[in-house]
Amino acid sequence: MSMARAAEPPGIAAGINQIEGYLLLQTERDAARERARRLTAPLDWLTSAQRAEVERLYLQDQLAVTEQTLRKVVRRCEELRAEYQEVYRTLRRRLLLVCLLGAATLAGGFAAALTVR
Repeated sequence: MSMARAAEPPGIAAGINQIEGYLLLQTERDAARERARRLTAPLDWLTSAQRAEVERLYLQDQLAVTEQTLRKVVRRCEELRAEYQEVYRTLRRRLLLVCLLGAATLAGGFAAALTVR
């Protein structure tokens, strides 16, 4: 999710993600159709029905591969998000600890300075 999307309400971001996914799938479907046509083009001995069947099977296979790949990418993105969230929580805790220690040190320094006078 981009920085601009992080500020959007969840419903809008989800809708945009769905539209992007649909457009990505349509683009891949068009590209797979073109690859299928290029595959069958030199096979001039195929009948029209055979050509259509080969193209259909090729398209079906390509879309299955695309779906599998996208599922792997989504899974990895979710894993990375979880990892980064954990790193962020750890860094936030460390920063809070450093700030508290710094404030305690300053307070101790002020207290020591006041008692010296």
